[in-house]
Amino acid sequence: MGKLINRPKVEVLKRIIQQEEQGQYLEVIFHVPDNTEQINVKMEVNSEGNAANIIDLGVKDPFRIRGWSGGARTEFFISKSKATPGYLQGEMPVGEWAVLLGSYRVAPVGCEVTVTVEYTPLTSRWLKGDLHVHSVHSDGTYTLRENAAIAEATGLDFLGLTDHNASSQNYAYPRDTAIHFIPGMELTTNKGHLNLFGVDDPVKDFRITNMEELHSCLRETREKGAYISLNHPHCRNTGWEWEWEFDYDWVEVWNGPWRADNQDAVDWWQEQLVKGRRLVAVGGSDTHRPNPHVKHGMPTTWVYGNECTTPGILEAIHKGHVVLSYAPNGPFIELNCGTSMVGDVCSEREQEEVTMKVSHTQYGDVVKIYSNKGIEQELLIEEGQDMLEASWDIASRSFYRVEVWRYFHEAKSRLMAALSNPIYFR
Repeated sequence: MGKLINRPKVEVLKRIIQQEEQGQYLEVIFHVPDNTEQINVKMEVNSEGNAANIIDLGVKDPFRIRGWSGGARTEFFISKSKATPGYLQGEMPVGEWAVLLGSYRVAPVGCEVTVTVEYTPLTSRWLKGDLHVHSVHSDGTYTLRENAAIAEATGLDFLGLTDHNASSQNYAYPRDTAIHFIPGMELTTNKGHLNLFGVDDPVKDFRITNMEELHSCLRETREKGAYISLNHPHCRNTGWEWEWEFDYDWVEVWNGPWRADNQDAVDWWQEQLVKGRRLVAVGGSDTHRPNPHVKHGMPTTWVYGNECTTPGILEAIHKGHVVLSYAPNGPFIELNCGTSMVGDVCSEREQEEVTMKVSHTQYGDVVKIYSNKGIEQELLIEEGQDMLEASWDIASRSFYRVEVWRYFHEAKSRLMAALSNPIYFR
């Protein structure tokens, strides 16, 4: 599915420590190159015979000490969004870094320390996550750590923290998991819900009773730098009942299991696209508690970005580099026109053809191709065919997008299995 794998560069460094250096802090220099997403450092102490050596471990970047674990660890990692406990996540400045070796105890014969440094470069790839999850910080029953464990077991990379009118979750989530948490809040009113992403404390007061208060609240969250998603706008119970002219970025067209509410949202979204609006479609499970049908990553929001950080993920979503599938292992859609992909405006005049690749398909799946003219084509997946490739002319269309429909025996009906954002044309 066009996913590029980060291939780390590995450097092995050695340092002989003599007994007369006992009690000192020694530095093993290494250089972090540009566009580095993460470093992994491992230390191995090679002692002669039964000699007892105790070497502590830490690291400094070009400006400060970034972490220290003493004798408690022999390896650590640091990235922009997370780090081993005892180490500071954050920017990865280019230049001279140093592994710190604390020679707490050195045998008379000394010892040799081998330091292995892996540099993982920033590499564009598809990240998968769930943008709508609740916890005990509002009306959910999962703790944040339980959410992380389930998401990791499901194969996700990120979760959006969207508890109702709460921000405490953004200060309490665990930093020592493989899951990246995107701070957020579900701004919950009596006439509709909005997800506010990317800010720890997006609003001071969530109480909205009229449009003037809604506009004021959204101005506040905008000034703080948040992205705004219109949630499940056609839900029978909690759909959007305010005026439609307000400030937002994306629309959640797929909320939880596929149902009529979601189809209404997709139909409305299609109308907006036909009118010329470039509106990004996202999804989320809206998981609150254990449920046989509402689960983490159902649907999965796939985002094409070059770093698993909050700014990196949200900026990629805002570009429309988003594909939705009913689960992490569901069908996956790629659309390209020259160097352009889903969400992009293909402005290369020499490019007159759109290429489509749908992977992880099953016998009986139906691939539907839409444009501003409506549904253009339906393609049936044949037996033994797990991938479909096709191409067609732009033919004066303003956009193309793709859906995959599958028969689910559990529901005894054909439901949406994947949905792409459009690729646009001038």
